Amino acid sequence: MKAVLSKVVGGPETLVVEDVPSPVAGPGQVVLSIKACGVNYPDVLIIQDMYQFKPARPFSPGGEVSGVIKEVGEGVTAVKPGDRVLASTGNGGMAEEILIDPSRLTPIPDSMPYDEAAAFMMTYGTSWYALKDRGHLKAGETLLVLGAAGGVGLAAVELGKAMGARVIAAASSQEKVDLAIAHGADAGVVYPVGPFDKDGTKALAQLFKDACGPKGWDVAYDAVGGDYAEATIRASGWGGRFLVIGFPAGIPKVPLNLTLLKSCDIVGVFWGAAVARDPAAHQENVRQLMTMYSEGKIRPHVSETFSLDRAGEAIAHLAARKAMGKVVVVTE
Repeated sequence: MKAVLSKVVGGPETLVVEDVPSPVAGPGQVVLSIKACGVNYPDVLIIQDMYQFKPARPFSPGGEVSGVIKEVGEGVTAVKPGDRVLASTGNGGMAEEILIDPSRLTPIPDSMPYDEAAAFMMTYGTSWYALKDRGHLKAGETLLVLGAAGGVGLAAVELGKAMGARVIAAASSQEKVDLAIAHGADAGVVYPVGPFDKDGTKALAQLFKDACGPKGWDVAYDAVGGDYAEATIRASGWGGRFLVIGFPAGIPKVPLNLTLLKSCDIVGVFWGAAVARDPAAHQENVRQLMTMYSEGKIRPHVSETFSLDRAGEAIAHLAARKAMGKVVVVTE
């Protein structure tokens, strides 16, 4: 089988595609024939040894996949060959096959295309956990989403609307804001490209305040980081909840006096660790997300697909913050 491999520390240009032996299912294991693999920001980091987890090389990036069960090992009864599933893999997804524990598999309906299935779990799982479990977003509250046209950002827009919030989409271009509005945002704001000096940060904060209204935001979903974080917190309403999602613009340094003045919270969101710590809560969240998908309330926006031999380009495209929605690598 073919696999995209990270053999040395580096950017997407260091990845290679090689033939490797197909996996064989041992007791309690499953071999999945991969149809599609979602591309996420952790893929940008993991090949540079900048992610929380550093798998031994050589390894394939790709943390979420969809496909068809090829083989099950002894003792596996929850799934069978031919079943359509999606899976959270951590890594190893940019390949034609993967060996996986069946506990990581989620059945998908026949109506869900493989590209949407591969674009589903990490974005909606992260955003649902963030908004529901960490941000405690309530109907009628104002939600400000930074990076609103990216994979997790667009998921947060849709979920925020499904929860009854007033959603303000913030992104780096009008085209991206328009996409978020098409997916349910009530209004949008185009922010300039950073970094910012002190005056620039205050001007950006005023931009967010004007977009959210005099009471500010109740929940902010920050999938950008960098200097945008301080500006966002300056626009908080009283008792706001600032959700820390990711840092494509860099890891921010925030003056903590702002949290005192706003009586607001800075809340970390580590979805992957939460899934491992409380699998039962995760399964309930998955059930709720699948229900919303079947009801048409949420649907992944797959903006670009790349073949397996162009997986490095797919990761580079995401790293350059060009993606609008979700980028997916397909195997055929």
